Amino acid sequence: MCNDYEQHIRWAEYCDMMQKLELGIPAHQSEFDLPQADDIRVNDMAPVMRAARDYIELSPMNFSFPPTGRGGPVFNFRSEGRHFDDSRRCLIPASAFFEFTGKKYPKAKHRFALQDSPFLAIASVWREGQGNHPAAFTILTTMPGPDVEPFHNRQVVVLRPENWAAWIYVTKSETELLRPLPEGSLTVETVRAGND
Repeated sequence: MCNDYEQHIRWAEYCDMMQKLELGIPAHQSEFDLPQADDIRVNDMAPVMRAARDYIELSPMNFSFPPTGRGGPVFNFRSEGRHFDDSRRCLIPASAFFEFTGKKYPKAKHRFALQDSPFLAIASVWREGQGNHPAAFTILTTMPGPDVEPFHNRQVVVLRPENWAAWIYVTKSETELLRPLPEGSLTVETVRAGND
């Protein structure tokens, strides 16, 4: 499942998108709140977009909830059959996400980006930090759409920009939002051949 995404979003593109969507940009934030990264992996710190007063702010959090019991960190969370009305909702700004295929390392690495958009947002939920753990987020997943199905049996929930506010402010139901996009919505590029 998705445990790696990239963040190459220009600050001007981010500001343009947020203004176009009328989501507001905090005056105290700048390009330093949206650092560039080739690979953001489990347990990395990365910014998420979350509601704060009358705007959306970028807030750094840990990618994955801390382990509970004997399991590992929770970096993907199945969305089907769950309700997130009382959850802390957020979005993960990303230029692309990656899926991997093959059985031997290094596996083939496939890059998925949103067609006709400078960047995408992945549906997510976050939790306050506990003890020595910082605030953290996990990626919501769903059944794969036609663009991802040839590569994986699950996929991250990618939201189109017109649905970002609906997710954060709970103005549409989960069933409308937490589903794969139609065929042709995502571009795919193999960025590393695998060892099969």
